[in-house]
Amino acid sequence: MSPLLEVAQISTIPSSEFIAALGGCYEKSPWVAERAHAAAPFASLAALASALREAVDGATDAERLALLRSHPDLAGKAALAGELTSESTAEQCHAGLSSLSADELARFTKLNEAYTARFGFPFILAVRNANKATIFAAFERRVTNSAAAELAEAVAQVHKIAWMRLNELVRPNPTGFLTCHVLRHTAHGSAAPRESRSSRMVVWPGPRYGARLSRRRHADRAQAAGRVVQRRWRFVGGGWLIPHQRGWAHRRRGPPPRRGG
Repeated sequence: MSPLLEVAQISTIPSSEFIAALGGCYEKSPWVAERAHAAAPFASLAALASALREAVDGATDAERLALLRSHPDLAGKAALAGELTSESTAEQCHAGLSSLSADELARFTKLNEAYTARFGFPFILAVRNANKATIFAAFERRVTNSAAAELAEAVAQVHKIAWMRLNELVRPNPTGFLTCHVLRHTAHGSAAPRESRSSRMVVWPGPRYGARLSRRRHADRAQAAGRVVQRRWRFVGGGWLIPHQRGWAHRRRGPPPRRGG
């Protein structure tokens, strides 16, 4: 698997390379990436995704309809014949659509035909994190929608699929919360801290019962570094941690730093 591209890197490459890298995010529609390239440079992965979305939202009705019709049926003839794009193949396999029973396949065929006859484009669902039960439930619910409501839902699903594909290609900018250890040790040229993926916190190794930097001094240093952090503490894996607003990722025994250090 190719290494992920950086946002800064994708912002500076020529249009032809940009299209080659991201043209598959929107199914068989490289024109989306071509138009989004005009918005470069991109400040973040979200800004890149927004540029792609705006290219679709700014397209003509005929172009958006063609984009919807570029998507294959779920467990349809193209899938059975092995004619899907690599992205669609991986997504449908991940949802278990490559191992259907005869009854399940017949049910998909019936729903696909009813849906396409009603709306004029195939049923589109971001199936990467779905299973057969949720797909069938969405199918049966949406086939009764109005034409306008289903068109909006289909376009929203296309954007969701594109976002998932984009995350497989481009790495988001690094994020995290600073602790007093980050500010103190980084200023002295120490190695970078590690980031907890589950909580998006930065954990910095420190003395088990040390690091008695006052909250006020810590806040002043944090603001000087260009980031405002919460004024609460926990000891985690050998270092004091400023938490994400949703709570602590881990807990360790030991007293918090005292005010006035």
